[in-house]
Amino acid sequence: MRRMKTDVVVLGAGIVGVSTALHLVARGRSVVLLDRRGPGEETSYGNAGLIERASVIPYAFPRDWRSLWRYARNNTPDVSYHPRHLPRIAPWLLRYWWHSAPRRLARAAEAMLPLIERSVAEHDALKDEAGIAHLFRRNGWLDGVRSEAGLARAIAEAQALAPYGLNYRVLDREALTAVEPSLSRMAGAVHWLDPINVSDPGAVTRGYAALFQRRAGVLARGDARSLKPFGKAWQVQGEEGMIEARDVVVALGPWTPDVLRPLGYRIPMAVKRGYHQHYALEEGAALSHPVADIESGFVVTPMTLGVRLTTGAEFAARDAPPSPVQIQRARALAGQLLPLGAAVESEPWMGCRPCMPDMRPVIGPAPRHHGLWLAFGHAHHGFTLGPVTGKLLASMITGQSPDMDPAPYRVGR
Repeated sequence: MRRMKTDVVVLGAGIVGVSTALHLVARGRSVVLLDRRGPGEETSYGNAGLIERASVIPYAFPRDWRSLWRYARNNTPDVSYHPRHLPRIAPWLLRYWWHSAPRRLARAAEAMLPLIERSVAEHDALKDEAGIAHLFRRNGWLDGVRSEAGLARAIAEAQALAPYGLNYRVLDREALTAVEPSLSRMAGAVHWLDPINVSDPGAVTRGYAALFQRRAGVLARGDARSLKPFGKAWQVQGEEGMIEARDVVVALGPWTPDVLRPLGYRIPMAVKRGYHQHYALEEGAALSHPVADIESGFVVTPMTLGVRLTTGAEFAARDAPPSPVQIQRARALAGQLLPLGAAVESEPWMGCRPCMPDMRPVIGPAPRHHGLWLAFGHAHHGFTLGPVTGKLLASMITGQSPDMDPAPYRVGR
């Protein structure tokens, strides 16, 4: 088996790893991108396809007793949990609840804003060169509600975001019907205009990976868990031989602890599992915008394979068998809004969102190992923040001045 030397090896070919590798080769580094599967085949494949420029406030843990009681009953469509997993995840949930207090949530929002603000621009900077502009739609998304009271709350929440300068319009029932004639049972929506969305998130990641290869980057298959220090460098075992690099980037999403734990790092990360499934629409029906049912916690998005129904959060062990409960609940509710036909896939897809309790990712150097760099923990915004994360980390690795302060994302925070 051959031995390969390179400047940087990036572990993980999801949107964050691919984007980091792409920005590194653009800065003159030789890079190997290693994963056990192909680019975009894990967490980056299964999302609602939103580049969430309007999501300036992180998804916080509820702090009112009414919501807590509602979720504790474990029968809601937006959040579910495996009872046996609760004792294991309880300390993390407590930290998540603590960080969700108003002042701490405001600090998290402030920390995340530089990333969110650049999310669309950094995707735009890559998509044309990658030749995948046809996958991108600039029609925003709809936060839909089923009641007049819900619409009033949604409008108030949108107005509260006025300091962020976001563009939106309010659609009453008649206006929403004009925009999406096949939708029913909705009293209206807030139409967010700044975000963009895509018709195939997996294809976007593969398109960026193909651009990486055209720029002389190397894709490799291998087990990231084989990573080990080697003098002043790093080694990882690929299928075609040992790979040696001066720097290594760990961008493994929910599998990051598997690599960092043997190196002595204890990362306070949990996963929120999620599901999606594609459906055909009945004859004559159509959907042109992503629509979030914000009172029920799911999203329907027009995709290449059909309408993708994406669920909320399931708290369960990362590797526990899939459970059909949440997708079944969401399917029943989505069928009230859209004339959904048969499922395209025989089984729902399941993935894991890697989440930090303070609602911000880890981006930057590891404190105890020279040449070890980290990029993980993006929670619900991995697809949104992949390119901007890659640009920030590549600047740090190559000694260039980043265009934002990386301190809020350091692992030692």
